[in-house]
Amino acid sequence: MIALGYTMIYGILRFINFAHGDVFMIGAFIGFYLAPPIAAAIGGPPLIAGLIVLAISMVGCSLLGVTIEKLAYRPLRSRPKLTVLITAIGVSLFLEFGGQLLFGPDPKPFPTLIPAGTVVNTENLVISTNSIVVIVTAIALMLALRFIVFNTRMGTAMRAVSNNPNAASLMGINVDTVISFTFVLGSSLAGAAALLYASIYPSINPLMGIFPGLKAFVSAVLGGIGNLLGAAVGGLIIGLTETFVAGYISSTFRDAIAFGVLIIILLFKPSGLFGKHESEKV
Repeated sequence: MIALGYTMIYGILRFINFAHGDVFMIGAFIGFYLAPPIAAAIGGPPLIAGLIVLAISMVGCSLLGVTIEKLAYRPLRSRPKLTVLITAIGVSLFLEFGGQLLFGPDPKPFPTLIPAGTVVNTENLVISTNSIVVIVTAIALMLALRFIVFNTRMGTAMRAVSNNPNAASLMGINVDTVISFTFVLGSSLAGAAALLYASIYPSINPLMGIFPGLKAFVSAVLGGIGNLLGAAVGGLIIGLTETFVAGYISSTFRDAIAFGVLIIILLFKPSGLFGKHESEKV
């Protein structure tokens, strides 16, 4: 889901938003501070409170994403891509160290949003309710994203701007609105991913977005950056590879495997699994 945000923004603007992993971090802290009062106010099943917190986190992250786009990226849109890339790194550092100042640098225990339980418990297989809820929610959100991109007017406008922004503008498409909407979609998915991630690994801190963000970037490159299906498949491949490496070789190599995959992809298939090679005039 984080990789989808990377790949959508790259597909529209042709640059990597390295602050995306820190938007993910902000989504986790929104859930951290809002979950207890919302759960106390509702007083019902934790899952209902979890869905409300999920929606608020998605809205909060989408507002943050569109604010970053308007203040940091839009003024530099006509500048060289390297300038925008350096700005994205600066925004990332601002969110990370601003988060340490605002939230504190120490890890915080994330509240329970999904009822704990075990569905399957055998010698070789354990499936918890957390895992099922996370998978079902992620699939539902990705299907909703696909519907928006391929079955709505705004989705058609997004694909037009991705293909040729100048021609799309001449056809009456408001390119600024499309770009802002893309940041809204990508950032809201990052907010949802943050709560799902924190439900599985219930400890959050202001630097928690670094490794998931980097791995999501690798996933997007693996699948073919700019391709929605590629981002989803790339994330699945990276996740499964890490799991098998940690289970059958050593957990020490778990974080390194993603970067090894990135090197292999860049050496042998730079366009990714689903990406298309594009020639460029110079």
